[in-house]
Parts: sequence; structure tokens; C-alpha cells
Amino acid sequence: MPERLAVLDTLKAVACVMIVCHHLAFYGPMSDVARPLAPELIDWLVQHGRLAVQVFLVASGFLLARSMGLGRWPNASPLQLIGRRYLRLVAPYAVALVAAVLAAAYARTLMQHHSVPDAPQWSQWLAHMLLLHDLVGVDALSAGVWYVAIDFQLFAMAVAVCALARRVQGDRAAGKLALEVCCIVLLALASLLWFNLQPGLDVTALYFAGSYGLGMLAGWSTRAGRRAPWIAAIAALGVAALLIDWRERIAVSLCMALLLAALHAVPPRFHWPLPRAVRALSQMSYAVFLVHFPVCMVVNAWWRHLWPTDPWWNAVGMLVAVLLSLAAGALLHRMERWLIHPRAALQMLLIGERSTP
Repeated sequence: MPERLAVLDTLKAVACVMIVCHHLAFYGPMSDVARPLAPELIDWLVQHGRLAVQVFLVASGFLLARSMGLGRWPNASPLQLIGRRYLRLVAPYAVALVAAVLAAAYARTLMQHHSVPDAPQWSQWLAHMLLLHDLVGVDALSAGVWYVAIDFQLFAMAVAVCALARRVQGDRAAGKLALEVCCIVLLALASLLWFNLQPGLDVTALYFAGSYGLGMLAGWSTRAGRRAPWIAAIAALGVAALLIDWRERIAVSLCMALLLAALHAVPPRFHWPLPRAVRALSQMSYAVFLVHFPVCMVVNAWWRHLWPTDPWWNAVGMLVAVLLSLAAGALLHRMERWLIHPRAALQMLLIGERSTP
């Protein structure tokens, strides 16, 4: 089974780097100076680089559905699942926010630029830690933090919907299509055909529930005996949405969901070994997503101070920012075990010290 998830790891790794490049191109100032060297590439990253977020939306729904299956919970209650998800998201996120505030304070000493956030207020901190910053209209302390709130909303909403459906259904639908699947399909359909067409709702999970739901259907398909009905349902939802209104973001989500669902029908002999570096980048993609903007702010400030007008040096600076972002993400990823499970990590450390001769 891990080999069959190689495509998921590959897409997450590529999307991770794409998001870093998108923010570098979108915010500047290095990209503004380097743009004459490759204007089409910079403009493409600004306009389309954000589509990589759809990969993470579909992947999150896919992994949730695979973990909880149909009609059963993975040794935890719905509230426990939601609490664990909050801790999993917020523990490294809090560290990244501190890094963002410190990086912004340093960057302000070297340059004045619209990409550098102002010093935070306590209300901003509280709103960010509760993942309510966009809902209450608070300025973001770092790029991409909106996604953390949306991911938590989607997870909590999906778990709540499935929990309610399972309580209503009970054991009366054995051998039939589970009520929870119908509820997720209806939620995804409502999002694809209406909520996702309302720009004012893009601070809520309802706007993104279509992509997340497609991912969940793809995840459930891997647990089903017959994949064809699941793939047909994914295709029908996606095509209906695109016929109503063509959206690149939905087209990307549809393609990824279909790919993940169809891949499990491919015989194992056609699978490929995933390079260790790609798998590692996939595993630390969330950490890179969290910490890359502070790194990019500092590098932008350095380069603005040292080479304010040289396109080639600023192109080099963008590459340096990408590499340092990956290194910082790897460090934060290594810290996650301590942040999320400090007691277990300390016990492992103590056991390791005792076993050392």
C-alpha cells in the first residue's frame, strides 16, 4: 500500500515547493527585480502557483477518509479526533507564528515593503491561535495561515457530519451505501455548485468543501471492493461543477481525486519506488508551508539591502530563499514530535540515554 501512495507523496512534495515559489513571486521584492529575466515564469507563479493548495485540500480529505473508513472510528471519538487535529495543526503553527513576528520585526529594520506585517496586537494572537483570524477580519501574521484555519474547519465539519450520519443510520443500512457518504456527497455538491461561487465565503470551509469531499470519496474508494461507482461519482461531481462554471482550482482537484482513486486499480508491478528525498519533502510539507514565509521575508530583506537592483543576484536570492525554507521546514518537522507529544518524546530521549553504553 505505501507504494500506491507514492503519487500522493510526489504531488504533495511538488505542491509544497510550488507554494514557496508562489509566495516569493507574489510578495517580492526579489521577484520584482528578477522579473525581467523570466517575466512569463514569474507571472505564471503569481497567477497559478496558488493552485497547489488544491493538492493539499484533496490530500487532506483523502487521508481522513482512509483513516476512519466507513461506519467506524479509528479508536477515538469524534471529539477526540477533532482535538487531536487541532493540536496537530496548532503546535507547529504557533512556533511558525513566533518566527513570522520575529522575522517581520527584523525585516522592518532593513526595508519598508507591503509584504512585511506590522507588529501584532494581542487580539491578533488570540484570533490566530483560535484559528478565527479570517472569520473576524484580523490581519494575517504570515502568508498561508488562512489554510490552517480552513483545514481545521474542513476536518471538524467532515467528522461532525459523519458522526451525525452514523448516529442516525445505526446498523440499519448494512450492505447499502452509508448515509455518511450521501451526506458528504451532498455537502460537496452544494459547495461545488454554489458556495464555491461566492467569493465572500472563501474564509469558511463551505467554500472548499467540494475539493475536500472529492478527496474523501477518493479515499473511501480505496477501501471499497468495487472502485468504478466511486470513480463515477467523483467524475460526475467534478464535471457538473465545471459545466456550471469553469474553475481551474476545481479542475485540479478533480484530476487529483480521480488519479488517487484510479491508482489503486493499477497492478503493483507498475508502481515505482519513491526517492527518499521526495518522501521526506512530502512528510515535512506542512512544516515548510508554515515556516517558509518568515524565511522568505528575511532573505528578501537581506537582498533588498545588499543588491536592490541587480536581477541576477535577486534570482539567486529567490533560490536561496527556497532552499532555506526547505531547511527550516525540515527543522520544524523534527520538532513536531516534541511539540505535539512532549511527554512521549522526553520518554524516548531518556530511554535512549539510558541504553547508551
